[in-house]
Amino acid sequence: MKNDPNKLTKKFSEITLADLKSVGGKNSSLGEMFSQLSPKGIKVPDGFATTSNAYWKYLDDNHIREPLTKLLSALDIKSFSNLKEIGLQCRQLVLNGKIPDEITENIISAYHELCGNSQRAEMAVRSSATAEDLPSASFAGQHDSFLNISGEKEIINAAQKCMASLFTDRAIKYKQDNAFDHMSVALSVGVQKMIRSDKACAGVAFTLEPESGFQDIILLTGVWGLGENIVQGAVTPDEFLIFKPSLKSGKKAIVSKKIGDKTKTMIYADKNNGQTGFTLNIDTPLEKREQFVLDEDEITTLAKWAFAIEEHYKKPMDIEWAKDGITGELFIVQARPETVQSRKSPYVLKDYKLISKGNVLAKGEAIGNKITSGIARILQSPSESDKLLQGEILVTEITSPDWDPILKKAAAIITNKGGRTSHASIVARELGVAAVVGTGDATQKIKNGQSITVSCADGNAGHVYDGILKWTEKEIDFRNISMPKTSPMLIIGDPEKAFQLSFYPNKGVGLMRLEFIISNAIKIHPMALVKFGELKDEKVKKEIETITHHYPDKEKYFVDKLSQAVAIIACAFYPKDVIVRMSDFKTNEYANLIGGKDFEPEEENPMLGFRGASRYYNERYKEGFRLECEAMKVVRDEMGLTNVKLMIPFCRTVDEGKKVVALMSEYGLKSGKNKLEIYVMAEIPSNVILAEEFAKVFDGFSIGSNDLTQLTLGIDRDSSIINDLFDEQNEASKKMIAIVIQKAKKCNKKIGLCGQAPSDHPAFAEFLVEHGIDSISFNPDALIQGIENINKAEEKTGRAFKNESSTMKAIL
Repeated sequence: MKNDPNKLTKKFSEITLADLKSVGGKNSSLGEMFSQLSPKGIKVPDGFATTSNAYWKYLDDNHIREPLTKLLSALDIKSFSNLKEIGLQCRQLVLNGKIPDEITENIISAYHELCGNSQRAEMAVRSSATAEDLPSASFAGQHDSFLNISGEKEIINAAQKCMASLFTDRAIKYKQDNAFDHMSVALSVGVQKMIRSDKACAGVAFTLEPESGFQDIILLTGVWGLGENIVQGAVTPDEFLIFKPSLKSGKKAIVSKKIGDKTKTMIYADKNNGQTGFTLNIDTPLEKREQFVLDEDEITTLAKWAFAIEEHYKKPMDIEWAKDGITGELFIVQARPETVQSRKSPYVLKDYKLISKGNVLAKGEAIGNKITSGIARILQSPSESDKLLQGEILVTEITSPDWDPILKKAAAIITNKGGRTSHASIVARELGVAAVVGTGDATQKIKNGQSITVSCADGNAGHVYDGILKWTEKEIDFRNISMPKTSPMLIIGDPEKAFQLSFYPNKGVGLMRLEFIISNAIKIHPMALVKFGELKDEKVKKEIETITHHYPDKEKYFVDKLSQAVAIIACAFYPKDVIVRMSDFKTNEYANLIGGKDFEPEEENPMLGFRGASRYYNERYKEGFRLECEAMKVVRDEMGLTNVKLMIPFCRTVDEGKKVVALMSEYGLKSGKNKLEIYVMAEIPSNVILAEEFAKVFDGFSIGSNDLTQLTLGIDRDSSIINDLFDEQNEASKKMIAIVIQKAKKCNKKIGLCGQAPSDHPAFAEFLVEHGIDSISFNPDALIQGIENINKAEEKTGRAFKNESSTMKAIL
């Protein structure tokens, strides 16, 4: 039966997205999910909504439509000097009215039907503007919601407050900024069964990676208690990354887990003078702070639901979830279209790079990739908005929707608290400004009025520097870059930059170095984890215990950290090849890791000593290599990221290569199994001279031109005295490269090169292309110039594609 268009309330079961104009974005989305996705197993709490008809009837029966119009026409739309006054008067007009009996009866009747046997069941009462949650304007956080409301009187009071919240100061300014006619937007009140997440946990999910817009990742965050602590940025939440292709194929899809501090837990307070809806933010017990809020099955369930919601809506989504602490059930409590990255082209971006250095005042999570500078203005609350001048940098403890009218004046935002899904982060993305959140102590370390520089150009790490530093900005448009036949690949070490770099024109990752991950994320020598119980130095043991306290099994700490870091890069470039070079520290570098001095010999020349393949089968490091292999098995076999290929560095002899390959097979990494390929670095003259023999052991080669030049010319490349003699374009070095390419081709093996020279020197790129190199890998900042040099070389040598479109636009 068709719904009555004049109805004052509608059940969720009667609502779909077609009812947007009647019940607003939030309620139409809840109705859509309840009616369309509940049958597919996605749990959405039942509820009902008042319609726009009820709102207009409320205004007209109380004769306040015209007074509201008159008040809003007096708004100062230039400086908003009278915003507080106008907003207060508008809200008072609405709150002073009386809800018509017909509307009250409809709400109470629907409420009791929803309660079932319990006549005072707790409800969430939410505001939903009829222009809300549209792809062009989210309206998120502009209006009020009330939680844990029970009883007829409390439900009616909350509904009236929701209607009045259409005229919060922030909502009035938001409508003005987005060119909405104030008196053409209605307010629908959603009443939904309350999920007791105060006794469990809640959080947010994005069905894309919110900083880069990478669409094959689901970002899931969670805190103990009510999810409001995430939205407000009051705590740093747990954070999980889930890879959609692995989710679809039934593989282990959780590719990253980061534990947040979760210092506060928001719960419902006892009834206050008979009233409901009050909350308290209490300290989270230490043992719960150290626990993830969800287990892996729950993470996977929520990820599957988020993915199904995205497929249903056919667009990236911003989703809220909650777990009921009484029943243990998970629920989706809200879903809206993601409104920032989904509207951008990730193939057109500005590249920012600091070119001067300064003292670091604060560090936190970076939102966006910009760099900006200005005067720091420390504010305690939105009431101090007049202190912030246009273009200054806001520094504060935390932001909420009440800050929205102020934030548009800020050149950047810095907060002590919050994570990537906090209010400050969401608004910064919408405004396109840099933000550094979760610094912990920015308001103490930065002085009011101090000149500072905010940099978000270092992956997920945001830095605040003292003074006005210099930087460069360069716009890059990848869409019309012509891709050569020779594969341009990337050299990467930092997983935090992987999703953004995936949009660069590339054919995969030719060299992923493990050293950056081990020294920056793991920090501990692998053998110190293997032999933790045997360590003599108590100070070292205590330091390791502090870092790994979430891991009773110390070896698992290494495997988890390494596998997750590699997986993020593998996901970013999937299904393109990601060639992971097994660890290639020198002994002096290994010794600098925590616990490393107990396991590393002192060498006169570490560059030519105990490094690369020689370590892997040696009893001094064999168990450490086992951990590296276990991490790669997790990535390839459990997560299904078979685009990861492995590479052995500094392999001096063919017999050494055989030993390493046999040991890898023993550790479960057998060439050919599950599409595994194992390459070898061609960086020692023996690799060139005996290339045909090495080709029988390995599946391909990657020329390490720096080491090969060093060993061909007998030069320590770190020596400042003879540094001028080091030249990859030396005829002897080029001869070695030409020979190994020729031999690899003869053996039908892939061969590439990793190095700076092909981007710096067009003649060197031409030399490589002329000899038939399969791929050339570049550092990200050299990639575009490198591609240009390859294209010119292919045109000159006649190797370029013929009659085939090879631009990035065609690839996309």
